[in-house]
Amino acid sequence: MLRRTSRKRVRRKLGEIKIELRRRLHSPVPEVGKWLGTVLRGHFNYYGVPQNYAALSSFRYLVSWLWWRALRRRSQKARLTWERLRRLVLRYLPPARITHPYPNMRLRLST
Repeated sequence: MLRRTSRKRVRRKLGEIKIELRRRLHSPVPEVGKWLGTVLRGHFNYYGVPQNYAALSSFRYLVSWLWWRALRRRSQKARLTWERLRRLVLRYLPPARITHPYPNMRLRLST
């Protein structure tokens, strides 16, 4: 059985993250980064089933893109480059990973 993340749920969650990033616009970057990291870890723990890596990776990219947009709104002088954002993403956002084993590994009986 193949399980994939529902597009509807991903869109809804991204909308919630976008609203929350707007609310945290003036919070320190490390604080927002830690919060985003916990959001991503929770998402990966819930949706991290086998053969769903593409959806997890896409979700991580979209969250980092929303964060980039939010950070660019903070200043009219210094524009945030993708290189700086990449360093922030590597520091605060965990990589996408499959957290649940395949069912045959999970249900294997020891002999």
